[in-house]
Amino acid sequence: MPLGPLRQVAVVGIGRTEVARVSPRSALDFSAEALRLALDDAGLHRDDVDGLFTNVGFPLAVDYDRMAEAFGLRLRAAMQTWSHGRFVGPALQAAVQAVALGTAEVAACVGGVSFSGLGIVGGSGDVEGLRQGGGSHGEFPQYGMTAPGGGAAMAFSRYCARYGADPELIAAVPLAARRHARLNPHAQMTKPLELEDYRAQPFIVEPLRRPDFALLSDGGGALLVTTVERARDLRHPAVIIGGMQGLHAGHDEFIFAPPGLGVFSQGDARHPVTPADNPVYGMAGLSGPDDVDVLTLYDAFSPNVVFVLERFGFTGEGEALDWIQGGRIELDGELPVNTAGGLLAEAHLCGWGHMVEAVRQIRGEAGERQVERCEVVQWATPFGDSVIFEKDR
Repeated sequence: MPLGPLRQVAVVGIGRTEVARVSPRSALDFSAEALRLALDDAGLHRDDVDGLFTNVGFPLAVDYDRMAEAFGLRLRAAMQTWSHGRFVGPALQAAVQAVALGTAEVAACVGGVSFSGLGIVGGSGDVEGLRQGGGSHGEFPQYGMTAPGGGAAMAFSRYCARYGADPELIAAVPLAARRHARLNPHAQMTKPLELEDYRAQPFIVEPLRRPDFALLSDGGGALLVTTVERARDLRHPAVIIGGMQGLHAGHDEFIFAPPGLGVFSQGDARHPVTPADNPVYGMAGLSGPDDVDVLTLYDAFSPNVVFVLERFGFTGEGEALDWIQGGRIELDGELPVNTAGGLLAEAHLCGWGHMVEAVRQIRGEAGERQVERCEVVQWATPFGDSVIFEKDR
């Protein structure tokens, strides 16, 4: 039987809980609150939800079926990825596709996490690492990389060697994140950070220092998506999902680097970025990255910002590290990046905080960190997936 016509999809509700480094609350508790807040935000009821999509489960959180039981949901569509923040984009995309195809009417994208209850993250004691014979954050003990960030540090070192760049210039990323977080009353890390403070921090995996690494957090976030037609009858202006492209993988890909800079990269794998590499812009009716007002990205490690800028054509190859200097990625700069503080300074909610902030910016609800005339926000990762959020026109 042929599929019916695709339906346009919008975000209609957002929810984000309090965050803390250590909390007595469970991941299920955070998920429940985030979903309730999103329902209240949209003016919807629990019984309206018939889809559930998440990128986290055991051992960091609770699995989708337990959530559905605990929340009293009756689902027609559900999806849960391997428990990792890198799948926040694909989880949202799966929800959008379900609504577009009519397999769900209101899809909840939910992530509640309790990092403080997890124990060891990374290294030989990381149970998630058993799934792929290494670490869940790109650690490869057989090569001596036993800490989260080892792969990102190696890729950044290769980048700096290839282009003759000064690795200390990466400080512009955590400095921008911290300045944004200081305007966010709900951010986890608001202590001032200037260049001299950054230089005084210890290396975790050289050349990356402590502020170059994502926080660990307890908290939750949620988004609700439905059709644009239904969205226009709800409490807030619809935030349109204008375009998407999927997560990339292959022998030249690595989770925290562009092609050619990863652990198993075979050859240089370099090529100039062309429109064909990033169909997300054409799908959204944009001419390219110049049409983006705010960039949100998965900043598990500071170099992710550099890698995303080059992968999506914001700058040329080998140019992004110099390009981000002078406040260019700060609120009053040319391209504000992670305006709530991101994983480096706001909180680590496995990516859902970024998505909530994207919607807030489009709605004009970001307070002191609001970007003027914000109509297009892009979500992107160094491993290739992306979502375009647009103002309803």
